[in-house]
Amino acid sequence: MQILPAIDVFDKKAVRLFKGDYAQMTVYGTPMEIAKGFKEKGASYIHLVDLEGARAGEPTNFETISEVISTIGIPCEIGGGIRNIKTVEKYVNSGADRIILGTSAVSDKAFLKQSIAEFGKKIAVGVDARDGIVAISGWLEQSGIPTLDFIGEMLSLGIDTIICTDISKDGALSGTNTELYREILSKYELKLIASGGVTSIDDIRELRKCGTYGAILGKAIYNGNIDLVSAIAAGEGNI
Repeated sequence: MQILPAIDVFDKKAVRLFKGDYAQMTVYGTPMEIAKGFKEKGASYIHLVDLEGARAGEPTNFETISEVISTIGIPCEIGGGIRNIKTVEKYVNSGADRIILGTSAVSDKAFLKQSIAEFGKKIAVGVDARDGIVAISGWLEQSGIPTLDFIGEMLSLGIDTIICTDISKDGALSGTNTELYREILSKYELKLIASGGVTSIDDIRELRKCGTYGAILGKAIYNGNIDLVSAIAAGEGNI
């Protein structure tokens, strides 16, 4: 199982939110500093999010994020505020390995289909769930669409990688929602990347056991709850 340390970008800084609340934000440094630290500890993939972009509906930290993507030397995926094909092209041209569509996958199926047609497996969909319903617009709105139904629809369109976040767990350091991921994997065949509340090595072991393709680690790394080196080893089944 792949471990993806996360860098959430707001105002050119690396930050973390508590349960998706922009009013509860902690700053940890610059995205480049954080990315270099992750690489030194053995990270083979980095998860990047433009938090301002997610809220604004357009990329607001493109230069900061693209600099990380183009210089860090390991694959990166990016999400947040990607609502048109020009933005997808810009990130792909900057070297992004995977582009995550969230709100636009819900609200603009024509754009989603165009992205899949032009960029294929480089397109993934972020499914942000709150109480079993997909949330959009930087987690600020509920779409009314059940999480499992939405995932099924995405797979039918040709998406094979889903990043699924349980918002109630994100940044809370209370453990991850393995029941949700087991339910998804029992119903669908896909590359499922778990996000939100991965707090311990035991969480990583459980996600690996249930067949999760990857796990995104955020606040637990920043606060020292999990050592990234150990997390990577657990993801590989070595500890």
